[in-house]
Amino acid sequence: MGDDHDEGERAPSLSMNRGGVALMSTSHLVNDFYQGVVPALLPFLAAERHYSYAAIAGLTLAATLISSVAQPVFGVLGDRRPRRWLIGAGMLTAGVGLALVGLARSYPLTWILIAISGFGIAAFHPEAARAARLAGGPSNRAMSIFALGGNGGYALGSLVATPVFLLLGVRGTPLLLIPAAVMATILALRLRRVLDGRSGRRRTAAMPTGRDDWPEFVKLIVVVVIRSILFLGITSFIGLYFIRELHTSESVGGAALTVFLVTGAAGTLLGGWVADRSNRLMSIRAGFVLTVPALAGLVFTRSWPVTLAFVALTGIALYLPFAVFIMLGQDYLPNRIGTASGVTVGLGVSVGGLFSPLLGTFADHTSLRVMFTALIVLPVLGLALTWFMRDPSGPGTRTRPRSGRPVPRA
Repeated sequence: MGDDHDEGERAPSLSMNRGGVALMSTSHLVNDFYQGVVPALLPFLAAERHYSYAAIAGLTLAATLISSVAQPVFGVLGDRRPRRWLIGAGMLTAGVGLALVGLARSYPLTWILIAISGFGIAAFHPEAARAARLAGGPSNRAMSIFALGGNGGYALGSLVATPVFLLLGVRGTPLLLIPAAVMATILALRLRRVLDGRSGRRRTAAMPTGRDDWPEFVKLIVVVVIRSILFLGITSFIGLYFIRELHTSESVGGAALTVFLVTGAAGTLLGGWVADRSNRLMSIRAGFVLTVPALAGLVFTRSWPVTLAFVALTGIALYLPFAVFIMLGQDYLPNRIGTASGVTVGLGVSVGGLFSPLLGTFADHTSLRVMFTALIVLPVLGLALTWFMRDPSGPGTRTRPRSGRPVPRA
């Protein structure tokens, strides 16, 4: 067994630590707020500093490259020895990096600062996902609430940052440090008591058990990467698509990104609900099936209000499997919860950013409409790959607790 199972987990507890789930979801919201700021920032950097599509895609790469490498490393280190302090420290680093972007003048320094923010986000996720699983146990809905915090934070980043940038330009980024400073303080004061109780003894929850299944885990990561390319392609360029292809204002472009992310929150909760009542692969497949007509509607309509409706459908579809990916990864590698969390939340998601410069270059040589059209093939590929996967908990059941008995549905 990995070290993450050793501390205090001597008996199963089927009750959810609601306070723990709420705290981790809220901290996830604040952390991923800074991920959401980046795509909202890109159109303003393009306008003020005259960056090309390729340069904009390079900044997306900065936000994801360091993160994609660092998150699995933090996960492995956490399996050897849990480091909860990284939850607050990582979040604060993410905030500081983004706050300084507006004060930078050169493209290389801007790239470095965005990369530093990505490093902080990488430090946060594996330990936060471990804590969320400890608090929520085998419930897909509990993990979907944790994931919802991240999705909501991503959407809130766009919602909050766009008015700041409209009013102050990119020099307004220092104001965005406030949420991280406040939440890091709360975590320093409350995290241990909420997760472990007044005695400081770790509360028990149903955790996955069994042998690590690396072949299934690799299949999962391939599917996660496909979803990641779709997700980062849309978030990086949807605002510019509305501005330059549909000839809307910058505020409408920002609203399009916000709609995508806000409706994604509904998709996250729906995905957890479907997984608990059917099975987790059904949730993943439904997401890919819905993404095909949603993307087609997005690129083939010319009226921006209609296109906005398809953006909303795309958001719901792409977020349906998000929490399920985390749960499946942890169940495929029950002895390496930190590694599984770091890879599914980190490497598998962030590696999609490696393709953003390619998408940006492709758009430079064709158009954003052609680039979005080309993305339609990806959900078809993702759907096909899911038929080679299996759900370790089986249909209608959840992960087994440490006693070995199936957990009944809530």
